[in-house]
Amino acid sequence: MGYWQGALVKMGLAQPGPKISSHDRAVLDLKLQRDKMKQYQKRLQVILDREQDIAKEALKVGNKKSRALTALRQRKYQEQLLSRTDAQLQTLQELVSTIEFTQIQSTVMHGLSVGNEVLKQLHAEMSLDKVERLMDQTREGIEYQREIDETLISKMSPEEEEAVQAELLQLQRDALPSIPIEEREERVELPSVPGEEPAELSEEVKATAEKKEDRVALSA
Repeated sequence: MGYWQGALVKMGLAQPGPKISSHDRAVLDLKLQRDKMKQYQKRLQVILDREQDIAKEALKVGNKKSRALTALRQRKYQEQLLSRTDAQLQTLQELVSTIEFTQIQSTVMHGLSVGNEVLKQLHAEMSLDKVERLMDQTREGIEYQREIDETLISKMSPEEEEAVQAELLQLQRDALPSIPIEEREERVELPSVPGEEPAELSEEVKATAEKKEDRVALSA
């Protein structure tokens, strides 16, 4: 009994025997891909958390906004890669179980091929060493950050980039001193010019002068 037949028998997808249909093999391939996706998702969560920490650290140390942006872009790219691939595999599984396999065989085979390529990309992303290089202050580290940034920008949609910018803005707000919003607004004042009365005071002075002029005119 070959590998595929043995695996299918263990999973209850086929009976012992030499015959393995294309449908059975596709079902098994899809299940194996989804299982691997779940494993990668758990391992990548460590990377995703570290990238967010790096973004926060970069904002605190010398306001390294560009470095924080790169970390958040890489995080968003990895999240979307996981999400899109998992959704695609789920769709293919539903197709296989609800539609005559011969009608969608080419679609499923193409989806499996794409899924394998994405799994290779995800495997390449699972390196803490690569993530830590984003904090490298050397010339080589800065060049590496620039290359990563250019690559990520070319792969991300405008909506994903917008989400990254919004996340960066939120991190910047969180990094500010914890002063109530109302108090911050009260502290915002226009700079005063020496020797110049505020606009409101000037109006009061004008009104008082006009009243005095009226009284003088009446008494005359």
